Amino acid sequence: MNPATFLRVTGPEPWNVCYPEPSVRPDDSRYGNNPNRVQRHTQFQVIMKPDPGNPQELYLGSLDALGIDTQAHDIRFVEDNWEAPVLGAWGLGWEVWCDGQEITQFTYFQQAGGTPLPHPAIEITYGLERILMALQGVQHFKDIQYTASMTYGELFMQNEYEMSCYNLDEANVEGQRQRFELYQQEAQRMLDKRLPVPAYDHLLKLSHTFNLLDARGAVGMTERAECFATMRHLARQVTGLWMARREELGHPLGTIAPPAEPEPITIHPEASTSGRTADSADFVLEVGSEELPPDDVMTAVQQLRDRVPALLDRLRLGHGEVQIEATPRRLALLISQLAVHQRGAENKLRGPPAKVAFGPNGSPSKALLGFCKKNGVQADTVFTEADSKGTEYVWAVVKQPGRATAEVLAEELPVLLASLNFKRSMRWRGSTAFSRPLRWLLALHGSTALPLTYAGISASNTTRLLRNSSSPLHQVAHADEYQGALQQQNIVLSIEGRKQLIWEAVEATAGIVEGHLSRAAAQELLDEVTNLVEAPTVVLGNFDPAFLSLPKEVLVMVMRKHQRYFPFYKPATQDLLPFFITVANGPIDVPTVKTGNEAVLRARFQDAQFFFQEDLKRPLAEFRELLSGTLFQKDLGTLLDKSKRVEQLTGFLASHMGFAEHQAAAEAAARLALADLATATVTEMTALAGVMGRIYALRQGEQPDVAQAVFESVLPRHMGDALPQTPPGITVSVADKVDSLVGLIGAGCAPTASADPSGLRRIANGLLQVLIGNNVPFDLPSALEQAAPLQPIPISQQQIQQVTDFVIRRLEQGLVDGGASIEAVRAVLRQRPNSPALAAASVHQLQAELSRGSSSPLSKVMAAFARPTRLVSSQAMDSNAQVDEQLFEVEEERQLLASYQQVASKVHRTMSIPDFLTATAEIVEPVDAYFDKVFVMTDDQQVKLSRLALLRQIASLSEGILDFSQLPGF
Repeated sequence: MNPATFLRVTGPEPWNVCYPEPSVRPDDSRYGNNPNRVQRHTQFQVIMKPDPGNPQELYLGSLDALGIDTQAHDIRFVEDNWEAPVLGAWGLGWEVWCDGQEITQFTYFQQAGGTPLPHPAIEITYGLERILMALQGVQHFKDIQYTASMTYGELFMQNEYEMSCYNLDEANVEGQRQRFELYQQEAQRMLDKRLPVPAYDHLLKLSHTFNLLDARGAVGMTERAECFATMRHLARQVTGLWMARREELGHPLGTIAPPAEPEPITIHPEASTSGRTADSADFVLEVGSEELPPDDVMTAVQQLRDRVPALLDRLRLGHGEVQIEATPRRLALLISQLAVHQRGAENKLRGPPAKVAFGPNGSPSKALLGFCKKNGVQADTVFTEADSKGTEYVWAVVKQPGRATAEVLAEELPVLLASLNFKRSMRWRGSTAFSRPLRWLLALHGSTALPLTYAGISASNTTRLLRNSSSPLHQVAHADEYQGALQQQNIVLSIEGRKQLIWEAVEATAGIVEGHLSRAAAQELLDEVTNLVEAPTVVLGNFDPAFLSLPKEVLVMVMRKHQRYFPFYKPATQDLLPFFITVANGPIDVPTVKTGNEAVLRARFQDAQFFFQEDLKRPLAEFRELLSGTLFQKDLGTLLDKSKRVEQLTGFLASHMGFAEHQAAAEAAARLALADLATATVTEMTALAGVMGRIYALRQGEQPDVAQAVFESVLPRHMGDALPQTPPGITVSVADKVDSLVGLIGAGCAPTASADPSGLRRIANGLLQVLIGNNVPFDLPSALEQAAPLQPIPISQQQIQQVTDFVIRRLEQGLVDGGASIEAVRAVLRQRPNSPALAAASVHQLQAELSRGSSSPLSKVMAAFARPTRLVSSQAMDSNAQVDEQLFEVEEERQLLASYQQVASKVHRTMSIPDFLTATAEIVEPVDAYFDKVFVMTDDQQVKLSRLALLRQIASLSEGILDFSQLPGF
């Protein structure tokens, strides 16, 4: 990142600049074969600090100035939260798409160098090559007419090819690692000399060196985290020093003034009711924003749907139907027949006791007069009344008149908006935080504009329509005309209405091409697309059928994930058809948008085809050897080292988990399980890890169960993901996760309360999901003990216990999050912590017993165990003490011993909770009878020890099954 951007966005000085600059990204090297992607491109950088208030409109105007017809093209702002971990920098914003092609990055910086920015800056980065391709109508960067006599390819193709060779094939990995160390040292030396600019120059070189290593596939997961930490630390020092130096210079460019306060709106006391009822009118609040991310649209809507009805009740406002709807650019609260005034309220308030409220002659005392003054009532209006205990007090009825609705809502609605929470919020100017910048407010009660102010914006009766509308601003005369104004521009405010409109168009188009797409399979994409547009326009496109030779998973990933296209399938075979649907926003020139999206998809598929064909040049097993160049973790070796450890551990685990007959398949899968990480396709599309491994394994002739296990080894990839189902797949998945947990925690990478850079919580959760979801018998300490000596570093017993405790804590948290009480979870985990599947089943069984109440034998069994357990735990006993039947004095002792022996023969450590309770219920009556007749703590020490020994045996029946002491009522 240019120092004119990175350094200047920090601090209080304004900065409004633009400049072109070359951008080098080694990972985008394609030898010049990809039409849209190059390792060196030119971008035009714009920085606006502070926010001018209308940056999107300024940007769209710049596209028109460049010759891009925004009336014809589909210009969309698609969520893309930018982050540069190496620089400790991040921001929220969008990719700007022109007919499906990203042409610009539009970001509100929130942090740089690990420091939150007091004045967020806007960065707009134009991709000049892609914009030129759109303007000139060419399909490949090499065909851009650079001058009248020379094309872009003639000028740059040789550079692109040779630098791609260097970036991907020839850059010396060890040499680059040495450069990384040298640049780090020089950057630190410049910081020590208080020279932030040359320090940052070397940080950029450090970052480029890392990018080269990454392009060469030489950076493992944990090494990546360590490199990022190094660069982030330097970036934090650079920004701190830069801001200190600018302050020392007196901020030569001045400082940014605080934003001006909005002008107040004059309030009218009543809503206009012309032609409506005199005591109510419709109400609308529209919160206008720059494009909200699809998830944030739903997050805001759900919060408003939960909170608005309760708010209206609290404010004593009568109303009809309440609707909360939204599009990417607006949140709308619609209330029919909202009262123009609050309902009045009467509150009965208790004053002082009657005996001190009046003097001897009945006159009000000082205590009563103070009470009356405080609550605004006259002394002659109070009355006396006894409370529930018979004590007489003075009481007053305080009447609270209703205020005008407009006044009340003008106070309360800003509080409501400020309460909305998002996964990530941002600031743009001032202190207000929201998902994306707010740009307008419309608030009408009838025809009255509310005097509402929020985020530096005063509400009015003006809404904004589509940006490419001939009249993008529209005044709404009355609240009940709001939806009609949007509908005239084909803006569909209803989320469900928009979703149904899109789906009906998808289905109709599917019929045209004789294709099929199930709604269940498309639901996630449909939900996202619904909240990417507000005026849907469905466009049918097609692609060259030759691309169907690529794996279906690759094509679908590109269409759905990268481009948000709906693919079509043949109804009978579910094979892909060479068609897709994109959903544009608003009126567009359909042929133009269709052609643009087809060109984008063709380039994406050519990219995928290039990677896939490169991968097929060698068997999957050879890719495994390439893992030797990728560091897993500095103390744990490369990914190849990890692969070998997983293979070794797999043999033990197959037998350990009852899958001995599948051991050969599991070990074969383990040898290949990580290999696809070195393939070009997975390097480019990391979400296909495991998927491509299965495809390549089948293509090279591996058995189906081995190929399936290669895929299942990566499962689950996230919460709610599919779990491995086959014995070989389960085995390899578990082996991989156990190896990571033991190795990384042994290497000192255990997570803290605030950070988990190695993703160990996710790994532990995945391990537990596999074991519990498949009900696999598993002894956690034994597996960890087996994995420990395979590590290249010594793993102590203390560290093995640390891993055990870490996994058990994740198990406890997961069971509680799943709805079990903490008491039930702890009661089981105190006795069954090491077998996750057994523990989870036991918790659910125990929770069910607790829910049954008195109909369950639990309470009686627990009571029977309580007295023996308490007595034994309170006494210091000789561990060798035995039951001596010769010392029995009453029949109840013999009956209890016989009952214990019978129950003990039925109890075993893997039995279910219901079976345990059924078995031990037989001892309840003998225990009760025993304590009725027997005094355990007799003076005769031999008799006492014998009796305590019997009680200890009874208390120990629950060992390995259940700890009753953790349950309420024990």
